Amino acid sequence: MKRLPLTVMTVLLLLRAGAAWADPFDDGAAAYQRGEYAEAGKWFRLAAVQGIAPAQYMLGEMYDRGQGVTQDYVEAAKWYRLAAAQGIAPAQFSLGEMYERGQGVVPDYTEAAKWYRLAALQGIAPAQFSLGEMYFFGRGVALDYTEAAKWYKLQAESGNATAQYNLGEMYHAGRGVPQDYAEALKWFRLAAAQGNANAQTSLGRAYAYGQGVPQDYVRAHMWFNLSGASGDVDGVQNRDRVAERMTLQQIAVAQKMAQACRQRDFKGCD
Repeated sequence: MKRLPLTVMTVLLLLRAGAAWADPFDDGAAAYQRGEYAEAGKWFRLAAVQGIAPAQYMLGEMYDRGQGVTQDYVEAAKWYRLAAAQGIAPAQFSLGEMYERGQGVVPDYTEAAKWYRLAALQGIAPAQFSLGEMYFFGRGVALDYTEAAKWYKLQAESGNATAQYNLGEMYHAGRGVPQDYAEALKWFRLAAAQGNANAQTSLGRAYAYGQGVPQDYVRAHMWFNLSGASGDVDGVQNRDRVAERMTLQQIAVAQKMAQACRQRDFKGCD
């Protein structure tokens, strides 16, 4: 869920506040879009040292990625911080990432959560997901499943498959939300249709144990088979366990269903 500079830069161009600095930033943006990173860096730096926040952010991106400059996380963090302090949401998210990973700064979950929150409140999708993770694991904030579910749900509703799976597990376990197998299945299905192997395993579990759906070993085998093929070790193990309770004919049907599901790119399989 790393940020995409060209998309972000389109937004930042709308933030220009005056002609005094528009030309250097525009020149940098045009050069960046042409792939002329050294030239872009020159213009962004010219604007950045004048305190132009979008240019500071882009210069941070270039140091972060090593585009047109030698990769330098310390310099990236420096420019992100300057832009973040002026309210540039993508810079706030990027600075939060650097604190979480300890890139260019001393690792600090509290600082990471602080910057993720500021970006999340401005609608930055990866920041919302990351803030949900911080609350779920209690990193930099007090562990709070209700808050985690809130932030995951924002991303789940926007189509983030990992957030959909996470939210499904929270409904399954009753963490931060009332336990609700039907609601869990809803989110597992959405994530599974996007190829999320963990969600496919969770669907297999639901059918194997009859949680929110009638017990159905054939469908359980199908979903375990699919998740296992995607690299989920639990999926392989669970498929083999459920196969012990099935007839050879049922296994053959489940295998055909899994093959058909893959051909449909996991759509309409459940």
